[in-house]
Amino acid sequence: MKIKTSEKYSAVIIELKGNVMGGEDSQKFSELLHKLLDEGKKNVIIDLSKVKFMNSSGLGMLISGYTTIKNGGGKFVLAGATEKINSLLVITKLITIFENYDNVEEALKTFNK
Repeated sequence: MKIKTSEKYSAVIIELKGNVMGGEDSQKFSELLHKLLDEGKKNVIIDLSKVKFMNSSGLGMLISGYTTIKNGGGKFVLAGATEKINSLLVITKLITIFENYDNVEEALKTFNK
């Protein structure tokens, strides 16, 4: 899994690419989120448009990230989930937990209100 970050308006966009399988990637992801909170950056969009596959550990990584940002007083949303990832979120009922947008632009609008 590759992680790329960028900032737009008042949000940090974290683009995940490849297979999201947890493991040592979870540690990198968690450290990144804690670093963002330390810098006062609390609005996070996870761009899933380039994720090919996600297993239960990958889902756990997202849940952990959501909890980290939420506990830090921020907002953690998903964007661009493929049909495969979306159905995974529906099956696990995580779709009721995460705010999920069709693309990053839609997600950005929620921070600019």
